[in-house]
Amino acid sequence: MVIGAGHAGCEAARACARMGLKTAMVTMNLDLIAQMSCNPAIGGIAKGHLVREIDALGGVMGLVADEVGIQFRLLNTSRGPAVWSPRAQMDKRMYRVRMREVLEKEPNLRIKQAEVAALTLGGALNGALNNDRRVTGVLLRDGRTIPAAAVVVTTGTFLNGLAHVGESKYSCGRNGEAPSQLLGDQLRTLGLNWTRLKTGTPPRLDGRTIDWAKFEPQPGDANPTPFSFLTEKIDRPQIECHIGYTTDETLRILKEAIPRSPLYSGQIEGVGPRYCPSIEDKVVKFPDKVRHQIFLEPEGLDTNEVYVNGMSTSMPIDVQTAVVASIPGLENAEMIRPGYAIEYDAIDPRELLHTLEVKSIPGLYLAGQINGTSGYEEAGCQGLIAGLNAACALTGREPVIVGRTEGYTGILIDDLITKGADEPYRMFTSRAEFRLHLRIDNADTRLTPMGRRAALVDDRRWEVFCRKQAQKERLASALEHHKYGQWLKRPEASMAEIGPWVVETLGEEAAYGVLTTVETETKYSGYINQQTRQIEHMKQSERRQIPGDFGFGGIPGLSREVQDKLERVRPGTLGQAARIPGVTPAAIAILDVYLSVPRVR
Repeated sequence: MVIGAGHAGCEAARACARMGLKTAMVTMNLDLIAQMSCNPAIGGIAKGHLVREIDALGGVMGLVADEVGIQFRLLNTSRGPAVWSPRAQMDKRMYRVRMREVLEKEPNLRIKQAEVAALTLGGALNGALNNDRRVTGVLLRDGRTIPAAAVVVTTGTFLNGLAHVGESKYSCGRNGEAPSQLLGDQLRTLGLNWTRLKTGTPPRLDGRTIDWAKFEPQPGDANPTPFSFLTEKIDRPQIECHIGYTTDETLRILKEAIPRSPLYSGQIEGVGPRYCPSIEDKVVKFPDKVRHQIFLEPEGLDTNEVYVNGMSTSMPIDVQTAVVASIPGLENAEMIRPGYAIEYDAIDPRELLHTLEVKSIPGLYLAGQINGTSGYEEAGCQGLIAGLNAACALTGREPVIVGRTEGYTGILIDDLITKGADEPYRMFTSRAEFRLHLRIDNADTRLTPMGRRAALVDDRRWEVFCRKQAQKERLASALEHHKYGQWLKRPEASMAEIGPWVVETLGEEAAYGVLTTVETETKYSGYINQQTRQIEHMKQSERRQIPGDFGFGGIPGLSREVQDKLERVRPGTLGQAARIPGVTPAAIAILDVYLSVPRVR
């Protein structure tokens, strides 16, 4: 059973169904499956890495994005390949439609429109703490009970959601939809630690009322970069986005209206995303900045609705109207929907295992914003991992755990369950210890065999993967024994210049992505080898297991604070223990000694 049909829910439900389990996905509105409630885009810096990893494991987000994207751009190309990341504007409506079509074709998946009121635990609806409680299904608001051997909760911002527009506030989920209060209230009785977080969205404008000539056009790439390893080429026409800037008048309006902002009046209690602040937050926190950039992003090919990226706000509507009008080109722009902020319940993710199963409630998995993250991509990769592990647990397979050295997905999950989330978590390339190893071009090398072992990667994807790997090995081997191998290490050298030699060497056209991977691994071979050694050192600490019943309390030399932190997270390895904030290297050395002492049972 998957509760919720956002980006996490779609990945979780499809994974379970594809792995042969009878799966139900319950949503309060069938017409809003995979709704893009905020920006109409997939990918971005580090987020594009996550989409590639979802695809490499056998997920669906990248394939759908390739089919309905209306502008594709590869970001960070002025820097090295470690941080290149694809991003694409979506046709918002078509993304939703296409995702539903994909899900409805899964034979083992049933999609139901209903509201889940509560989980059933141990056959009874209660939150009493005991040692044998396990999820047994869900109770719907209409009184039906549906049994399930595992439940994945992907409720996004719906749990006790509260929207804010200026001085007014009202209960809702997203875009004015009904909140999930019954389930939210029951989950709070389960003895888990919870918090309140906040996110926001900008106003949407009518494109017919915008003076486009006053904005700088931003076209897509001439040669679009797909998200999916199964997409060989994207050759359809692309739309333009546009860039603009705030003015002195914009800043004046916002500064004068700060007392009316729910962010600063005390009306909003939840913590918002530090790396995606509202426009009023930017004015307060960056007072010396004279202007702020905005992007006008069309929400689709058959709509006039335009998303104003960079202008997230919860100001009163009259203030939003004045702010929009203060920007050259938007003087006469009509607002279709105002911006708003939304508060919602989120769990402390330290309650979870690496599989995203709740430690204290077997069979219950959580994914997406309920775990304290932000973004479609962060939600999607969690949904996929939660769904995979729920299915693996029920079919007797080994769990699917992506390590920090294997993917950004692993970094995200490890960060969450080790450090918690004091604010909405957003993925950045800077969170990775080994960025050169975790590139977009080799996500399949890192993760597709893992997806195959879990029975999610189908024969077609596996055939494409094997062909690419064989070509990669053949080409890399040939370069080692040819003058081109040394030549290719020069910064200005490119595989594109030796195309005929490549075809002759391979005996066929190169598979998509092969040339990029071989060129990168040839150019940066010294750095890659160095990182490989460092990765092995990290893996050694990850192999140092900490027994599940190990007692951290009372160890001489560990401060009470460190003991409490270790007991709170209950790390599974010495490596994870070392990543807990506040646990010092000296404490890890002491713990290492105690783990070596034979325990008396």
